[in-house]
Amino acid sequence: MKRDRIQIDDSWYQRPLGVRESISAGGIIAREDSGTIYIAAVREASKVKNAAYVLPKGRLEAGETIEEAARREIAEEAGLTDLTLLAELGILERLDFRKRSWKIIHYFLYRTAQIEGKPTDTTIDYQLHWFPLDELPPFFWPEQRQLIEKNMELIRESLKRDR
Repeated sequence: MKRDRIQIDDSWYQRPLGVRESISAGGIIAREDSGTIYIAAVREASKVKNAAYVLPKGRLEAGETIEEAARREIAEEAGLTDLTLLAELGILERLDFRKRSWKIIHYFLYRTAQIEGKPTDTTIDYQLHWFPLDELPPFFWPEQRQLIEKNMELIRESLKRDR
């Protein structure tokens, strides 16, 4: 399955019987610059031409808390490590990319002052990009964009409070 040819439809959000569960964590990372709020998104460098963006997230590893997993995944995929937790955003569920496991994904909202990030995952060439909150790019997973849109006011208010 090639990501650039896949269209995510309702079938990814319907849990088949007998599919195993996988716990994941990630987040929305926001920063403010000259009054504009920016959101971090990543994509694979090898698919830059037509690739849609994703929020950094991934599987929980043994011994990690869910929030520790979110921070590790953000470091691996976006290279951002100077994170301040602002809020828990809840849980979203769907099938994984290959439709082999049911992902239970915990999302958090973080603030950072970091602009540049060097992803620590050496197996995939991730690229970090920043987008104004009101000018979001296409996202591969529709629920990730919806999560940002649903929480726009919380993002704005949290960044104001956290100054």
